[in-house]
Amino acid sequence: MEQFAAFFGLAFSALLPLINPLGSALVFIGVVGPAPRAVYRHLARRIAVSTIVFLTVIELVGTAVLKFFGISLPVMQVSGGLVLAAMGWSLLNREQQTPKEVPAGCEGHLDDLEQKIFYPFTFPLTAGPGTIVVMVTLSAHASVGSLIPDVISYGGILAAVLVLSIAVYFCYAFAPAISARVSPQTAHGVVRVIAFVLLCIGVQITWNGAEAMLQTVLRK
Repeated sequence: MEQFAAFFGLAFSALLPLINPLGSALVFIGVVGPAPRAVYRHLARRIAVSTIVFLTVIELVGTAVLKFFGISLPVMQVSGGLVLAAMGWSLLNREQQTPKEVPAGCEGHLDDLEQKIFYPFTFPLTAGPGTIVVMVTLSAHASVGSLIPDVISYGGILAAVLVLSIAVYFCYAFAPAISARVSPQTAHGVVRVIAFVLLCIGVQITWNGAEAMLQTVLRK
């Protein structure tokens, strides 16, 4: 249970500033525009489910991709940890702006919204390239132990994805109400705080990978 909670907290903290349900909702309402509440709720439900499926597939095949290319887990931990730390540092020092830019080609009529559930609403608006890197890194980090610990670790990561997807649903479904109450400055402040946590997580994962490589060298 401790390992489940540890990986849940790790995944949740690392993915939250990247998925950023609150900030993304402020962009989402700008893309969809004026629409009935039922439309927002329908789109939010479809996007949340799409996000779960998308990130789960990445989690499951991430380690297999590493093995296919002959990349060791410690190397992936160091590389992925450095990327996470760089993301956290970038978010921490980024000038105030819209949390996520609207991808080109997002604008359209309500009749076209259904066709945009995966692209661009799920990817890259909700889960962008940075999220994919984090999921592959977390997958590699969870594969260090034996079979049972691996399953528990993957379960913790999946639970974090589910919780964040639920947050995405509520933020997107009630985007008009949120936009009326939350200013972009507030959303930016929340991102700054979480960015520091992401920086610390990246450094920790990098250290774990470097420690594993040093132990391998010392044993020789």
